[in-house]
Amino acid sequence: MANHPSAEKRHRQSVKRAARNQAVRSHVRTEVKKLRTLVGAADAESSRATLPKVASTLDKAAAKGVLHKNAAARRISRLAKQVAKLG
Repeated sequence: MANHPSAEKRHRQSVKRAARNQAVRSHVRTEVKKLRTLVGAADAESSRATLPKVASTLDKAAAKGVLHKNAAARRISRLAKQVAKLG
């Protein structure tokens, strides 16, 4: 347990950040899952419409530091490839 005021403040900040990061990460997972479900159902039209929203969500998570920018780019690339394969 933190004994110094500065350490206590740092702990409070880390708890807040962890909660914020968890919320962003959860939102990213939900959006990606929705797109993967559409791809799995071979729904090309909806998949193409959903991809920009998912890409935006991943980019925002990278901008906030929840995901590494290259990890976000890799995921977007893989999802775009799956959507493109639908034709």
